[in-house]
Amino acid sequence: MENLKNIAPIEDFNWDAYESGDAVTNVSKEELEKAYDSTLNKVNDREVVDGTVIAMNKREVVVNIGYKSDGIIPLSEFRYNPDLKVGDTVEVYIENQEDKKGQLILSHKKARATRSWDRVNAALENEEIIKGYIKCRTKGGMIVDVFGIEAFLPGSQIDVKPIRDYDVFVGKTMEFKVVKINQEFKNVVVSHKALIEAELEQQKKEIISKLEKGQVLEGTVKNITSYGVFIDLGGVDGLIHITDLSWGRVSDPREVVSLDQKLNVVILDFDDEKKRIALGLKQLTPHPWDSLDPNLKVGDHVKGKVVVMADYGAFIEIAPGVEGLIHVSEMSWSQHLRSAQDFMKVGDEIEAVILTLDREERKMSLGIKQLKADPWETIEEKYPVGSKHTAKVRNFTNFGVFVEIEEGVDGLIHISDLSWTKKIKHPSEFTQIGADIEVQVLEIDKENRRLSLGHKQLEENPWDVFETVFTVGSIHEGTIIEMLDKGAVVALPYGVEGFATPKHLVKEDGSQAQLDEKLEFKVIEFNKDAKRIILSHSRIFEDAAKAEEKAEKKATKKSSKKEEAPMIQNQAASTTLGDIDALAALKEQLEGKK
Repeated sequence: MENLKNIAPIEDFNWDAYESGDAVTNVSKEELEKAYDSTLNKVNDREVVDGTVIAMNKREVVVNIGYKSDGIIPLSEFRYNPDLKVGDTVEVYIENQEDKKGQLILSHKKARATRSWDRVNAALENEEIIKGYIKCRTKGGMIVDVFGIEAFLPGSQIDVKPIRDYDVFVGKTMEFKVVKINQEFKNVVVSHKALIEAELEQQKKEIISKLEKGQVLEGTVKNITSYGVFIDLGGVDGLIHITDLSWGRVSDPREVVSLDQKLNVVILDFDDEKKRIALGLKQLTPHPWDSLDPNLKVGDHVKGKVVVMADYGAFIEIAPGVEGLIHVSEMSWSQHLRSAQDFMKVGDEIEAVILTLDREERKMSLGIKQLKADPWETIEEKYPVGSKHTAKVRNFTNFGVFVEIEEGVDGLIHISDLSWTKKIKHPSEFTQIGADIEVQVLEIDKENRRLSLGHKQLEENPWDVFETVFTVGSIHEGTIIEMLDKGAVVALPYGVEGFATPKHLVKEDGSQAQLDEKLEFKVIEFNKDAKRIILSHSRIFEDAAKAEEKAEKKATKKSSKKEEAPMIQNQAASTTLGDIDALAALKEQLEGKK
């Protein structure tokens, strides 16, 4: 209170000016304004300056640039920097020093865009680590806001491990490294993976330096491919090849493991230089062959599932990791070349007989035909010589037809045993593959597992009859059915064929007989064993001419004999008469003497 008592009022204070709002000092208003302005920064519109964050809330950031008023910027312009706090220095773009309300209008986004290109280029040149805000997904990667520029983050550059869900990165602020800039199109490519690769490389070197073959480690399934599984061993990756996942066959690694699964693996091999690590999973369990029933032996029956098919055979899994091969030749007693797919398919459950068993080599061969009796063991009883059967045509050759009477029992019908009468050039003229044909067993070759069969033997040999019909010299009507260089094939009655050479095809008028022409033919040769009939058309009129000529000669000779006979008789008669006259004269003379 004593201090207040000592304060004296200003004698020349202008109370009227004070009430009107005017300055009430001895200093002029202009001087005051000049003094105040000297304490403020000089700024210009459309200029980028640095400011200090003095306050912020959920929507706005208040920035002081040393001007007479502070600027307010939406917080959304700082979303790339979630660590923004009061006291931080930020760059701002002055859009307007004073709007209608006297408010300073600032923009952080425009300030970043103005300086961004220079900063991005500097970041690439200096390998600087920068922050960016992941705005959204795009084809092949993400769009990142870097200094206000939309940069591209390839999916492969997000992390060192494959990304399964890109959406979880949208809205995140992360550190990046500028890896590429296209100056012409103003395109920027950034990478987050590049920041951690160097660190990982060092980690890999340390981990690999401590690895040993046979060492068991825990890992996490990082990626699954068609050929194997990649395991994260804690900073370094290893590969379990599909063949090392299980002792049994695996068609898809997903049958054994799943993503993010933790499991123990054993190191099979590694390469210090290429940093490749080969891992195994099946090696942690005993080999199935070692636990195979010790009493199992050749001849035993086993059951299993077909796991692999090939043309030459099928692999049967009788236990996980224990397989046997059934060769196609052990699938049927038949000797026909067939594919294993004709007998079974993958997934079939079958029973088989053990043919060979090698526990050291871990190999086993199986057979299924052994489940049935070998038909050739009793071939003489079931198919004796002379017995008749129905067979199926399986194949043709130039010399005959291969047929199958039953599975495993094959036979050959020689082309000459197909027909008694027809001259067959190829079996396809007589029958077709897959057709049934009646056969008779002619001969058994047990050693070579082959029967000699006949088809024509089912009928009587018509050549026994033909021998009495087509006798040499007999004439028959025939039709020329085929013309050859050496002559013509002639169809005769009863379905038999004959052959005539060109000189026997000359007709009476001197012309040559033609195809499909019907003529009379004379048999000039008949060979029952060779089934050959030689014919001649020319011989018919030639023989007729000869016969006629012979008849004429005979008639001429006979007539000449008739003419000679009277002369002889007359002579005889004259001689006789003369003798009579002489005798008469002699008689008269004798009588006169008397």
